[in-house]
Amino acid sequence: MKKSNSITTLFLDIGGVLLTDGWDHNARQRAATKFNLDIAELNKRHHLTFDTYEDGKLMLEEYLKRVVFYEKRSFSSAHFKEFMFAQSKPYPKMIELLRWLKTQYRLKIVAVSNEARELNTYRIQKFKLAEFVDCFVSSCFVHLRKPDADIFRLALDVAQVPINRVLYLENTQMFVQIAEGLGIQSILHVDYKTTCAKLASFGLEVS
Repeated sequence: MKKSNSITTLFLDIGGVLLTDGWDHNARQRAATKFNLDIAELNKRHHLTFDTYEDGKLMLEEYLKRVVFYEKRSFSSAHFKEFMFAQSKPYPKMIELLRWLKTQYRLKIVAVSNEARELNTYRIQKFKLAEFVDCFVSSCFVHLRKPDADIFRLALDVAQVPINRVLYLENTQMFVQIAEGLGIQSILHVDYKTTCAKLASFGLEVS
């Protein structure tokens, strides 16, 4: 079995790397179309409260009361939540890649992500992420969210590995830059092919 000489731990984002984003502007646009909502008002209310929601200080039901159900609707909260959850889709090749890397190089894998609690739990269970991710430093669990650098410091404390043994996989350039500013080697994920090439440069060759 081939092993990397330096990288023992992968930090990675969930939305944009393993799965689609859970509740981004595209998903909200689809919701506005399906449920005949005012997209400008939906986004305005979302942006006023989403940081509190992703920090785990607001449950989904309360978030929806503020953002959607502040007035009477013709559809139920349960129906809307079902739609929200259904927006999450996997990137099968990336999931397969991370499973393979973990086995091939005996890596520790830590998810470092901004996720709201109910969606995070659903996504972990639905796509069996806990089968290859060792721990989840999710904003809703730790009450810190990117771009706060403290979420990366906490992930390092949780992982208990030297910083030079960690490689971070992330699709948002700002977050890559913040991690690199702390000394965490990082890859800006654009697509499967380029990420595989970049992984090889760190000794994690994909056969």
